[in-house]
Amino acid sequence: MPLALALLVSLTWATGCSRASGESTGASGPVRRMALTPCRLDGVAAQTLCGTLEVFEDRMAAKGRKLSLRVVVVPALASQPQEDPLFFLAGGPGQAASRTRILPALDRIRRQRDIVFVDQRGTGDSHPLDCEALNPSRASLAERFEDREDADVLPQCRKGWDADERLYTTSIAMDDLDDVRAALGYRQVNLWGISYGTRAALVYMRQHPDRVRTAILDGVAPMGQYLPLYAARDGQRALDLLLEACAKDSVCAKAYPDLRARTEGLLAKLDAAPAKVRVAHPRTGVPEDFTLTRRIFVSELFALLYSPDVASLVPLMLDRAAKDDWTPFVALSLGLTDEVARTTSRGMFLAVVCAEDAPFFTEADAEREAKGTWFGSRMALDVKKACEKWPAADVPKNFREPVVSDIPTLLLSGELDPVTPPAWGEQAKQTLSRSLHVVVPGLGHNTVGADCARSLMAEVLTRGSVEGLTPDCGTGLKRPPFFTSFAGPVP
Repeated sequence: MPLALALLVSLTWATGCSRASGESTGASGPVRRMALTPCRLDGVAAQTLCGTLEVFEDRMAAKGRKLSLRVVVVPALASQPQEDPLFFLAGGPGQAASRTRILPALDRIRRQRDIVFVDQRGTGDSHPLDCEALNPSRASLAERFEDREDADVLPQCRKGWDADERLYTTSIAMDDLDDVRAALGYRQVNLWGISYGTRAALVYMRQHPDRVRTAILDGVAPMGQYLPLYAARDGQRALDLLLEACAKDSVCAKAYPDLRARTEGLLAKLDAAPAKVRVAHPRTGVPEDFTLTRRIFVSELFALLYSPDVASLVPLMLDRAAKDDWTPFVALSLGLTDEVARTTSRGMFLAVVCAEDAPFFTEADAEREAKGTWFGSRMALDVKKACEKWPAADVPKNFREPVVSDIPTLLLSGELDPVTPPAWGEQAKQTLSRSLHVVVPGLGHNTVGADCARSLMAEVLTRGSVEGLTPDCGTGLKRPPFFTSFAGPVP
């Protein structure tokens, strides 16, 4: 889950013109050709610096529509900071970097380095491909849990976009990012990518290797991972680990006996007929009725596995749902909805996966990878179907080849991650000759919540290398205790 964001800016930078390369540095820091002005971010009390950079939507043609990329710079606290900043690459695909609440995790890094957030084209305030129909923010429960396919809504969404959706791929966006680097006057940068942001970082490392000093990849999505082909398999692994942990925990096992078998019974019941649910809306208190299918239930269950803190409530939720009490399920699901809607552009998600993922796997692949899982093949098949209505886009011929690099790279994986488990980090490591892969126990998707992971990040940036770093991180860490009631875990 995103951390609470608290930005603190202690100085203001002058802006001006530089050489066309934008890569010079002066005695007082980088020389810029992008104006940065004091600004405030939503939910942030302190001030930071914001600017925009115009790029052509069609970079190859270098003419036509232009996009304004939103750039946020959080200045280093030191009076003489290091020249190489940390660029954050958000997940999704489709998450807006400037809307993530993750800055407190970077306190140690920000003492010496600027932190830069760039809303990738198609996200946030960079010509977003938003679609209210795909992700309604003020929906009734019936709308929120409706079992519909994105493919049916896409034509309506596309009519509202002034965009050529073929031009919002990762490779193009990483050339945008290099333009931002140059405009800000940085000769080299350090990259920190999370989830899909690790794919973006790898692409930038391949396209602009001389501009990267170090890379940190957290929740690694290498070029061999196709979204969401392996989601059912990887999600089942995370769910099995959760159920096994509950069964081995005397308190959880006593509170929720035979939980796996009873959940299988619940899924069979939903297979036979959708549940007719009546619950009070968690925000309004007004009772609402809706129909819940198995597909929607398991897709929401999958999302609850990302964070072990949230997942600690899953046994309670499954127990209640098996007894036809859907209140915990609704409350947990809606608790994740607002953050996703606030930070993610669904059109951008499709722009990426329809160009870079769906063409590389078949329906047979989806059935094979989902075989024997509770989640099934629908996640992958629904993306394939939606992409049939998406304009075909080109990606570089070598796009899906592993990224080969000698850039110092720290790979971080959460032991319990349902979407980028440690095996993917190991795959990426094979072609990154100067890399270290660290698996953090007890954590899910994103390891920055562990102090040892934050320390490793700071060390990599200080050293400019992974040599000498220990792979041990989080010794003694384990998943949070399971809730046995709404009052919390047993003390």
